[in-house]
Amino acid sequence: MNAKIEVAALSKSFGDHQVLRSVDLLVAPGEVVALIGPSGSGKSTLLRCLNLLVTPDGGRVRVGAQSLDFGTSRALPGTAALAKFRATTGMVFQQFNLFPHKTVLGNVMEGPLTVRRMARAEAEPLARGLLAKVGLADKADQYPSRLSGGQKQRVAIARALAMQPEIMLFDEATSALDPELVGEVLNVMRELAAEGMTMVIVTHEIAFAREVADRVVFLRDGVIMEDGPARQVIDSPREEATRAFLSHFHRQRDA
Repeated sequence: MNAKIEVAALSKSFGDHQVLRSVDLLVAPGEVVALIGPSGSGKSTLLRCLNLLVTPDGGRVRVGAQSLDFGTSRALPGTAALAKFRATTGMVFQQFNLFPHKTVLGNVMEGPLTVRRMARAEAEPLARGLLAKVGLADKADQYPSRLSGGQKQRVAIARALAMQPEIMLFDEATSALDPELVGEVLNVMRELAAEGMTMVIVTHEIAFAREVADRVVFLRDGVIMEDGPARQVIDSPREEATRAFLSHFHRQRDA
């Protein structure tokens, strides 16, 4: 497989706590991979290692043509190398992290203007097009304080897409939202998947993962315990640990 993302022997510790233990992961171009598992299993740390918000202690990460190795004998990448590496990925967090003093349009334009040095005449139509894509064309001149949580998260998705990334990373993008607002964000993610965007998603939305993801990867204690087609892993998991984790969600669905 000509992987878009390649993770090899990735390890990460925080103090004495080893969060990732020699993790290997391949993601094909256009593939949607959902990372599931209990809290503290290493899902978000793995995701953050993909764009180096967390620096691995060892192993290798490649995204597209950009590859970095980590280990005790290697110098950490400099600021320029980090920026070049991160430019290939867009990331959406639990919290929206929008600039409160900028309009919705200003938030989406910020990255292209300041990071990519795009001309305003080019950045504005790009930003307006992305706001239309996430269903918020009419909110361009509003400030974030006037938006619902679901609307803020859709702006955050548009802002990440404005950097024209090769892959999109979602770290529990719906977990901070009221239940009635989750669907509007999942719909945008569903559309991105249908368009062929390479995506890695940390989520507790198991039904969404089953429907949209090509693969589901189950982590526990910093180790990938199971990795396979989404419906197979969720409906008929091979590992007892996966079954135990998913039984909670199956009970909720059947209730």
